[in-house]
Amino acid sequence: MCLEHLLMDSDQMGMASTYDQKVFCRQALIGGNYGLLNATTFVPNPDYYGALLWHRLMGSTVLAVTKESDPNLRVYAHCGKKKPGVSLIFINLSKDRSFNITLSNAKPGDAGKPNYEFVGKQNREEYHLRALTGDIKDDIVCLNDVPMVQTDSEDIPAMDPKLVDASTPISIAAQSIAYVTIRDFEAPACV
Repeated sequence: MCLEHLLMDSDQMGMASTYDQKVFCRQALIGGNYGLLNATTFVPNPDYYGALLWHRLMGSTVLAVTKESDPNLRVYAHCGKKKPGVSLIFINLSKDRSFNITLSNAKPGDAGKPNYEFVGKQNREEYHLRALTGDIKDDIVCLNDVPMVQTDSEDIPAMDPKLVDASTPISIAAQSIAYVTIRDFEAPACV
């Protein structure tokens, strides 16, 4: 199991949610060719961390997203889970291109006032997942540059966000995933 599977699964979860699919089933928790846990060691595979972040951050209400960008960049948005704001997932499928994303209140071509408010005064929470070695076939994923390997007590490591000034662009590295939560993004659907 590797970051390559995590990229594909995250895109499938995002796409399925836009079609109002409520459940995403995996082939196996353990075993098979695609388990969340290694069948021999029971150590979490990279997919585990992506699924856990999705579960912790992405609420059940799906929001529409428009983007002006490369088709290798996928973006999905949901109301935050159990907290105010909006959570987004950015999936960069490009092998060699990174992206700097700026969020905007206006829809392209829309001269009217948007039906949401992006204040952008609080720091946003970012969780960046990438392969340890840069090879998407690597079986160790890093979260905010920290390798996700079990602790000495065999627990999963802390999965703390990186707090980033909301006025700066969101940087998405090549072949990576970023979960971004903006607590002061007030979308009517999320109230």
